[in-house]
Amino acid sequence: MNVILRNRAFPVLNNRAFDSSFERLVGNLLDNAPLAPRVNVVETAAAYRIEAELPGIVREDVKISVDKKRVSIEAESRVTNEVAEGQKALLTERTARKFGRVFTLPTEVDDAAAVAKLENGVLSLTLPKKAADQPKQITVQ
Repeated sequence: MNVILRNRAFPVLNNRAFDSSFERLVGNLLDNAPLAPRVNVVETAAAYRIEAELPGIVREDVKISVDKKRVSIEAESRVTNEVAEGQKALLTERTARKFGRVFTLPTEVDDAAAVAKLENGVLSLTLPKKAADQPKQITVQ
């Protein structure tokens, strides 16, 4: 049987006020860091398909960039916590959020043929694979 001795010099605080203030501190530090959206990445013979969860995002606030094998997705939700005159906010937890994710795919993609759709908070990105360069035949004259 293992006995765990706790250091009595630092008592464990089981105080809801402490928990709440700690959560606020950590939350404030993390508010500025982009969140990594949950994604599914699927490869077919002709393309890569990426689905990313972007809740509360409108399509105007999504930026997608493709550079050879590297794909970058950035998005930002805009939430205003304005209260109309005569009203008082009792609780405001909704804030603006930034999302960001970068992928390096196994092969280059054809960025000109890429298609992106945003429906119900899910970004669907289809990236066709770039056609492999075929060896060029040179005829001798």
